[in-house]
Amino acid sequence: MKDLTKSLFAAALIALTASPAFAHLPPEEHGSFLAGASHPLFGLDHVLAMLAVGVWALQIGGRAIWAVPAGFVGAMTLGYIGARLGMALPFVEPMILASSILFGVLVMLALRPGLWGGVAVAAFFGLFHGHAHGAELGAATAWSFGAGFILVTAALHGSGVILAQYMARAHPFAPRALGTASALLGLSLVFG
Repeated sequence: MKDLTKSLFAAALIALTASPAFAHLPPEEHGSFLAGASHPLFGLDHVLAMLAVGVWALQIGGRAIWAVPAGFVGAMTLGYIGARLGMALPFVEPMILASSILFGVLVMLALRPGLWGGVAVAAFFGLFHGHAHGAELGAATAWSFGAGFILVTAALHGSGVILAQYMARAHPFAPRALGTASALLGLSLVFG
């Protein structure tokens, strides 16, 4: 378990080196499982939100540790399917960016709304993340791409949980510092 924790921590740190703006690629570059799996890693706004969801879930505690990320991934999957079916959703990119800021603030303040409040917030923003992935896919192979980004998103959430556990052992306020950094980095994408 110790090696797994170190590996996931290293993966989370590597993910933080993602490019500073949106992860969405031109549709002709999409289509494979690998493209889907790499997609969430190439936008800092995505990476910050995904890790922060995991950190926040751990802060809420109990069943929220799995339910909050599951709510995000479930709604993200529905948003993806909706986009593939041609359903419109307004303000997708602004809501994705807002999620990286909001989840950072929630972590920074260690707000604990309860299980269903946490799931609802995560699911709301997950819908926008999923829609963005599905809307930009074009004619590429939707299912293999979708499976890739869904699995990597879930792994980033898990990395956030493990990262928060590791950081909390170092100092109880360390996860809050991560939330602060996430919120400030998200704001820098707005004003940068």
